Parts: sequence; C-alpha cells; structure tokens
Amino acid sequence: MPPSNQSAAVLRDGGPSETTTDISGLTESLTAEVNRIACDKTRAIQQITNQMKMLALNALIESARAGEHGRGFAVVAQEVRAVGQQIDALAGDLESQLTRRTGALMSSIAQMTEQSMADRMVDLSLNAVELIDRNLYERTCDVRWWATDSAVVSCAADPGDAARAYASERLGVILAAYTVYLDLWLCDLDGTVLANGRPDRFAVQGTNVATESWFREARALRSGDDYVAGDIERQPKLGDAQVATYCATVREGGRADGKLLGILAIHFDWEPQARAIVSGVRVGDDARLRVLLVDRRMRVIAASDGAGILTEHLPLKTDGRRSGCFHDPSGALVAFHATPGYETYKGLGWYGVIVRKAG
Repeated sequence: MPPSNQSAAVLRDGGPSETTTDISGLTESLTAEVNRIACDKTRAIQQITNQMKMLALNALIESARAGEHGRGFAVVAQEVRAVGQQIDALAGDLESQLTRRTGALMSSIAQMTEQSMADRMVDLSLNAVELIDRNLYERTCDVRWWATDSAVVSCAADPGDAARAYASERLGVILAAYTVYLDLWLCDLDGTVLANGRPDRFAVQGTNVATESWFREARALRSGDDYVAGDIERQPKLGDAQVATYCATVREGGRADGKLLGILAIHFDWEPQARAIVSGVRVGDDARLRVLLVDRRMRVIAASDGAGILTEHLPLKTDGRRSGCFHDPSGALVAFHATPGYETYKGLGWYGVIVRKAG
C-alpha cells in the first residue's frame, strides 16, 4: 500500500450563508424602510384629513350662525367632512395592510435566512466529518501496510532481543516520517508488547494489552486485509493522550492469508488532528457557532471551543435521518451529518455537528 498523507487536512470554506445573510439583511432593511415610509405618509394624510375635519366643523358652526343664508354652505361643509372621514378610513386601512404585509414579508425573509443558514451548517457538518473520514482511511492503509514490514514480521515470528531491537528501530524510522502518530506497538498473540517506535519516551515493552478492546478485536481478524478502528480514548500508557488506535494482523511472510503471528497497533495522535479539522471549518465571526465531532454514542470527541471532549454527550435528535437540523430546548439551531465513510473505511457511526446558540 502507498504511504499516506501525514497531516490532517484543514477545511477551507466560506461562512454559513455569508452571501445569503448579506442579501437577506439588505432585503429586510429595505422592507423595513418601505414600511416606515408608508406609515409616515399615511400619518401625514391623516393629519391633513384631521385639518379638513376641523375646517368642515368650523364651516358648520359659521353656517349655523348665518342661518338661512348659510344653509347651502352647511351642505358643502358636511360633504367635505364626509370626504375627510373616508380619506381617514382609507389611510388607516392602508397603514394596517402595509404593516401586516411588510411584517409577513420580513417574517418570510427571516425564515428563508434561517433555512439557508441551516442548510449551510449541514453542508459544513458533512465537510468536517468527510475530512476526518479521509484522514482515518489513510490510517487504515498505514497499519495494514506496516504490518507487512519485514522487520515487524521477523520479530513477531521470532521475538529475540536483536529482532525486537531492530523492529523498534524500524518503527522509529516510520514515526519520524509520519508525525501524526504517538507510537506504534508490535504485540504477540498473548498481548505482550514486543517492540515500539519510541521506547525512550514510552516504556511499554513487556507490558500486556490483552484486555484492551482493540487488541481483542484485532486478535479475531481473519485476514491481513482486515483492520480494527478503535474508538477515541485516553491511553494511560501514552501519557493519557487522546488516541485513535488502529490495528492489523502480522502474518507469516507478510501475506494476507499467512499464519497469524502478532498484532500491530498504531496510535493516532487524535487531539491536535481533530482540533485542526473543527477549527478549520470557516463559520465566520459568529461566536455563537460551535463545531463538533461526536461518536456513535453521541460523545463529543472534538470541539472548536475545546470543551466537553470525551465527557460531554450531545442530545442529538436525528429521528433516523443521516442529516438535518433542529432546534434544541434552549432554542439553539443544531445541524448534523452522519459519516459517509471513505473508500474501504466505512466510518464508525460518527457525526459532524454545528450548533448555533440562540440569541
């Protein structure tokens, strides 16, 4: 298998609906301005009609004083007064309808903006989990490839002191080129660590890992083409670092169908690589946005704010969907997308998630 990229890719993308937000903001502003102008003009009309009413009232008073001679003038005054009332009613109705319609328009714009942002957040959630899938696919290639290394196979077949020293040296050379790993461990079938790439840093040789879930799963693999991808966990033997452990079987002759000799475990330095992924999602300057990766148990395994990693469980309401968005009880908008997998890496049921706090 070919060597893989040794560093996590960083997502380069625009913020969630930056252009849409600008356009909708402008439209909302213009709509509000139209509403204000309409209200101002209708109030001006109402003021004029009020003046007409006052003039009509004064005319009626003067016509009454004039007696019989002012009767015709009184009729005109009454008509002016009626026209003023009609204009006043029309102005009031116009203001009411304009206010209602522009209000509905502004509400519709706000809903469209919210939906656009939600769709964009779902897209960015997919991008984030796709990036980590591609990165972890490379880890599955690495472990299967390195399990066929002659020094590793020889040590697993005959773990003498010289063979173990040479295997450790070879694993150290690999680590020097692939900086995303904390350590590589060659284990025998009983779970004893025979060799590791950084013996000066991690004194693990001779320790037993038979109780580790990744070792038990790897022990049951049927072929050298198969692999184990472990959950993110803290590894006490590696300074309690957050690691993603990948395993493959070491087999006689380096053949996929060869006799099982041992297990190679590679420990991916999870925290800095995951941080690069979630921090690289370009969500603009909105401090309310939080980018996350969660595992199949909805446990937070990466967060752009660095909070809750491996301790927080996100109440992700998927309703059986692979992607979507919803508002949580606090009013926050939550967008998510399930892992699509990459090549032969099917993913572990993880989700990319973006949370936009209310307010």
